[in-house]
Amino acid sequence: MSDRVKNILEWIYCFVIAIIIAILIKYFVGTPTVVKQTSMYPTLVQNDRLILNRIPRTMKEMPERGDIITFEAPSNNAEELTASEVNNPVAKYENEPIGIWEKFTYYVLEINKDSYIKRVIALPGEHVELKEGKVFIDGKELDEPYLSDDVITNPSSALRDFVVPENCVFAMGDNREASKDCRAFGCIPLEKIESVVVLRFWPLNKFGTVD
Repeated sequence: MSDRVKNILEWIYCFVIAIIIAILIKYFVGTPTVVKQTSMYPTLVQNDRLILNRIPRTMKEMPERGDIITFEAPSNNAEELTASEVNNPVAKYENEPIGIWEKFTYYVLEINKDSYIKRVIALPGEHVELKEGKVFIDGKELDEPYLSDDVITNPSSALRDFVVPENCVFAMGDNREASKDCRAFGCIPLEKIESVVVLRFWPLNKFGTVD
């Protein structure tokens, strides 16, 4: 084998290894993303650039109240829960990919995968009431300093008084009027939570952690 061929193979080898490492870091450690919607306004606005921490998913850690998370969009995101589903208000995921390659491209490469970004409001076992335009957790009004002063939290037709199921979180957007969130499709299972927002790096005048 000539030196030229050896050099080409070494470059290919390094390139493949670099791609594998990048994929592993993106899936297990963290990745950048761009805000595309307005559901988290005023905390996040369109075209904000964020760093997502994926270590909690890797370690299967439950997020904390107030964390801004990303999660896989439910398959029932176009309709509200029915009255019969309120006793176990868990978002549905019925369009799971089949086959090793399909799962790899969907979950790891995230091709044709939709994700939402929302704020964790309630944790497993907590009693949530959406009333008087506010959120009550276990009978106490939730302090939400991140909301605009004129924000009103309206419930969905079915989900207004419920208990968060085990291993799930209840999440909503800060822009309650324009947010399609758990009020419509139910609580998010831990295994569908993808990451926690840790840093905004663009625009530069907003550089820093996101509360």
